[in-house]
Amino acid sequence: MAVLLPGAALADEGGASVWLPGQFASFASVPGDPGFSVETMVYTRTASALAGTNFSRGGGLLAGLSVNEQYVYLTPSYTFATPVLEGQLTLGVTFSAGQSGASVWGVLTGPGGRSLSATSSDSASGVSDLYPMASLKWQQGDHNAMAYVMGSVPTGPYDPNRLAGVGLGHWAIDWGLGYTYLAPSGFELSVTAGLTYNFVNPQTGYQSGLDGHVDLGMSYSFSETLYAGAVAYIYNQIGPDTGGSARLGDFRSRVAGAGPQIGWSFTGRDLAFDVNVRGYKEFAALNRPEGWNAYLTLSIGAAPRKKAD
Repeated sequence: MAVLLPGAALADEGGASVWLPGQFASFASVPGDPGFSVETMVYTRTASALAGTNFSRGGGLLAGLSVNEQYVYLTPSYTFATPVLEGQLTLGVTFSAGQSGASVWGVLTGPGGRSLSATSSDSASGVSDLYPMASLKWQQGDHNAMAYVMGSVPTGPYDPNRLAGVGLGHWAIDWGLGYTYLAPSGFELSVTAGLTYNFVNPQTGYQSGLDGHVDLGMSYSFSETLYAGAVAYIYNQIGPDTGGSARLGDFRSRVAGAGPQIGWSFTGRDLAFDVNVRGYKEFAALNRPEGWNAYLTLSIGAAPRKKAD
């Protein structure tokens, strides 16, 4: 039974990475309005992985993993009116809470056709890690650029002996660049690329490799309040996992996803609201669960002041 249900042999410690693929989408590099703002993001994901091997004398081993996650991310931030390096500086921190469930199963088949199977499942919920972030954005006509840096602070509960958890158990830093083309016709294209460096998990001695990621968003605005389009992401582990339980190889992982999006914005009293819904179907996964995920994002900030005539 112990052979059938080993720890999940997946990159980024069980397929959970610091960077959430798809968290940047359309208009990512467009400067906002100065002042305080709050973004609430609801994220849900269902994914699975399957692996097997055949023995030279007959029979084999087939094992599977499925994960189910729901998280709420709350990001208060402040955008400065005074330029920094001729760009717009925004500082914020993301708080998160949610639940994560995981189950594994295995079937061991002998040469004679007899089989032995076992399953195990676990779930966890609570407040997760903190993600402080700083960004600089520049605008020149239809072209918008962004540079950002984000940290991951392991404040959430983490237990290396459990299948599920809401905390990652280690520090990390992510940095990257973004570009958005925003045409007067209503067409928009955004690309955000970054790298994640993972520090050693002190509880396991395991260090995830360097991760690379690209988030894409394309949309067309039908009016000043409504837009629709497509989104995609590519996530690829560049460096190998090391230490601890990385005994079966360097376990570089990758996954891609694509799907539709729709968004609308409106104002109420002195506040501006922006709502975005987008979903991704994953494919081309390696050493990582593959499935689907969806985002519901609500951003609230001060309504832009009307210019005097």
